[in-house]
Amino acid sequence: MDDARAPDTRTARITAEEALALHAEGKPGKLEIRLTKPLTTARDLSLAYSPGVAEPCLHIHRDPSLAYDYTAKGNMVAVISNGTAVLGLGNLGALAGKPVMEGKAALFKRFADVDSIDLCIDTEDVDAFINSVRYLGPSFGGINLEDIKAPECFVIEQRLRELMDIPVFHDDQHGTAIVAAAGLINACHLTGRELKDTKLVINGAGSAAIACAELVKAMGMRPENILMCDTKGVLYRGRTEGMNQWKSAHAVSTDRRTLSQALEGADAFFGLSVKGAVTPDMVRSMAKNPIIFAMANPDPEITPDEARAVRPDVIVATGRSDYPNQVNNVLGFPFIFRGALDVRASTINEAMKIAAAEALAMLAREDVPEEVAGAGGGSGLRFGSDYIIPHAFDPRLISRVSPAVAKAAMDSGVARKPIPDMQRYVRGLAGRLDAGMVALEAVTERVRANPQKVVFAEGEEEKVIRAAIAFRNAGYGTPVLVGREERVRETVAALGIPLPEGIEIHNARLSHSNLRYAEWLYARQQRNGLLFRDCQRLVNQDRNVFAACMVALGDADAMVSGVTRSFSVTLEGVTRAVDTIPGRALFGLTVMLSRTAGTTLIADTAIHERPDAETLAQIAKGAAAAARRMGLEPRVAFLSFSNFGAPGGTIVSPVREAVKLLDSREVDFEYDGEMGADVALDPQLRALYPFCRLSGPANVLVMPGLHAAHILSKAVPRLTSATTLGPILVGLEHPVQIANTGASVNQILDMACFAAHGAVMKD
Repeated sequence: MDDARAPDTRTARITAEEALALHAEGKPGKLEIRLTKPLTTARDLSLAYSPGVAEPCLHIHRDPSLAYDYTAKGNMVAVISNGTAVLGLGNLGALAGKPVMEGKAALFKRFADVDSIDLCIDTEDVDAFINSVRYLGPSFGGINLEDIKAPECFVIEQRLRELMDIPVFHDDQHGTAIVAAAGLINACHLTGRELKDTKLVINGAGSAAIACAELVKAMGMRPENILMCDTKGVLYRGRTEGMNQWKSAHAVSTDRRTLSQALEGADAFFGLSVKGAVTPDMVRSMAKNPIIFAMANPDPEITPDEARAVRPDVIVATGRSDYPNQVNNVLGFPFIFRGALDVRASTINEAMKIAAAEALAMLAREDVPEEVAGAGGGSGLRFGSDYIIPHAFDPRLISRVSPAVAKAAMDSGVARKPIPDMQRYVRGLAGRLDAGMVALEAVTERVRANPQKVVFAEGEEEKVIRAAIAFRNAGYGTPVLVGREERVRETVAALGIPLPEGIEIHNARLSHSNLRYAEWLYARQQRNGLLFRDCQRLVNQDRNVFAACMVALGDADAMVSGVTRSFSVTLEGVTRAVDTIPGRALFGLTVMLSRTAGTTLIADTAIHERPDAETLAQIAKGAAAAARRMGLEPRVAFLSFSNFGAPGGTIVSPVREAVKLLDSREVDFEYDGEMGADVALDPQLRALYPFCRLSGPANVLVMPGLHAAHILSKAVPRLTSATTLGPILVGLEHPVQIANTGASVNQILDMACFAAHGAVMKD
């Protein structure tokens, strides 16, 4: 069946060129090794290697469990595949599967702070594969099997679980089963069903389908209530064609032979098969309030729209992010391994899988935080038929699922290091992930859920055109390129890529709106020395002025510029049409992301060369508000070269006065100063000043002047592994962002996304 739906603007569509560019730029691939100990001096090397390394070796020899204390084993997972079932692409082989395995390792780190490395084994021989893996136990705390075809995956996982004393987990099977089971728990709850009495049809008899059947049986569903189908129909007792021992285990006594017959009167459906396998008539034949999990990717067995057209009472989940209730494995495997590793589990058993599914189900019933609600498509996210599975960007996942898995491991006797204080463990888990990084991902999801019309003022530039195409493909909204249409199309043709539908091109000189823009601009600027013809010339010839007029008059939601002109020149053009919010300071906020320090905001990095006390106080308030929008609880440090009064001077005076101004205004965030950057960020140094109001390391640094701000924000990323975004303009009445001169395509795209996000938050 053809999928005739109109493209959903929330779907992240990427081009082959974009995907290849990401994997090739900089260091090829997605992984690298990072040191966790300083190796600067000869003494450091002696401690880390010879002769110091002999000591942990001898201790581990006497007590093997000490490997978890003296090596990375306890936080290290191997992602292993032979590439025989890569995504939906089939048997590509071990080498071609490596990008997927690197990606899986990246997800482990991103979502649960689990270190992992990919191992691609070039054999389809089951015994050879098992022998390659079984001896890896000393190096790893767990094994994640991936993209191995059925039925070999069943044999490989079972034998490795028997041979190894660390968790072995085939995510293609169990990850899908756990997340689907969580959704089924909630769907049954909403429809008043008991799981044990629910009649379930599963279409597909591969690894994930069989794992789903095994898990729901372990959770109490009666075996006779499950009908499984493959390409030849229902698995029934006595059938011989196309059967094997794994399918036979789920065959039941029934006179039903086809999927259509199986679905008659069924309560629930799990689809792990192919696009279009389920028809509207099949859905119509199901029981009252049917439950349909159409999990085929990239296109489901039946779309939610098609299912609801015939059964408005249906609850639908799919494997896609552009529909509610996405069954996404990333909700499971990172947090399951986190919990298993933290108790040094010898295996991941059924009790741990059930605990993970139940924890996911219960999380979906909790109130949804604002940043998660925004990422998921608006403010209406709450438990119900369109929200039975938590959102993948919910920062609470690690502190709900991992403890549940760890406790189940302890209760079932497979934990070799039980956690004595579970509440303390939960608090520690929440701190493993940086809330700012989570919030930045939520920003992009919020924009996808609320697409915006963004003007790219320098629309003839190759990089800008690429960024606009990426903006459209990412589902962020409608890009508007300001430029001559023939020049834009010539550049696109030279790139060898098509210009997607939905991208607008506006020639400022030929626009039907330029007279309206000129008249409006003249009304604003006539007492600032500009004649009408000056305003007309600016609108016709200055693309930043034209783009700013579009935004100011509501013809677009936001704009981005700055690639070909300096920041100050670009801002001058923008502010002819867009004002600063009354009573607010206009400033630049740079977001610095670091593996060690998390997210730190630096202000002002763009506007004020020598800000006075009032401006510094306003910058602090604006930056604190921005921090809260990013999910951070602001701790603001006013930086200088001195610490709390020693010595004074003209540079320090405005900083001290700004602190006094905030004292008189009783703001609702932590702040203090003046202080050095080291005191602001280092708890041990801050302890020398017990009167300091900051309860932890500062995450908002208010700089005393533009010189210091620029030096810090430009030097740190080049001296460390930190990444910076911005400066992001804060304080304009309409959302405008200015990229750095010579910015890359991705940097332009980021700034366009921030501009769009400003429009979303403004609405």
